[in-house]
Amino acid sequence: MSRKVTGILGGMGPEATILLQQRVMATVRAADDADHLPLLIDMNPQVPSRIAHLIEGTGPDPSPVMAEMAKRLEAAGATALGMPCNTAHHYAPQIQAAVDIPLLNMVELSVARAAQRVSKGAGIGILASPAVLRTGVFDPYLDRAGLHALWPQDTDRMLVAIRDIKANGVTPDAQRILSEAADELAGNGAAMLFVACSEFSLLSPTLTAPVPIIDTIDVLADAIHDHSLTRTS
Repeated sequence: MSRKVTGILGGMGPEATILLQQRVMATVRAADDADHLPLLIDMNPQVPSRIAHLIEGTGPDPSPVMAEMAKRLEAAGATALGMPCNTAHHYAPQIQAAVDIPLLNMVELSVARAAQRVSKGAGIGILASPAVLRTGVFDPYLDRAGLHALWPQDTDRMLVAIRDIKANGVTPDAQRILSEAADELAGNGAAMLFVACSEFSLLSPTLTAPVPIIDTIDVLADAIHDHSLTRTS
């Protein structure tokens, strides 16, 4: 059976892109190489910083670079796009406008999954960069689903953890910050948590909370799996 090819806008950050590959592989029961799913990956760590642009106001707009990446992936044969960076979904409209293939929007897909599991009016605790909060990346999708976001009180501390992971990999300090934020959100009434930063996804296998957890990277991996196996009309 032929498989459709998903193009990945990668490098934001590099380790998160590799993690997505691993999560996609985990969606497949493979007896041989040919059973796995094809990916085209544009690993571009030189995409201008989303944090510098959105939070610090010091960096260039990264959307033109991401739009060019999307065009390259489409030209190379991708039939859909995926992007393992929640913050970068702020630029999803510019990316989608640059191509004629769909963007598998993991923010929208994650909210849709949550809406199937929690009651209307529920609060979703967001473990993410403060840039996601400031830009309201999740808000329109949560609003349409009748849900609302809950955030840790100290969002700057979340950014400290993200930068620690980017520089040093998984560290005890980052694990502690994420765990404490998860407990805080659950204690404040969150019915579910989103691991909504791809750096935090590196920690999600060991993260525990008294409420269900959805890792947006897993949602994207499932969407890539489903797209790849969709029959061509």
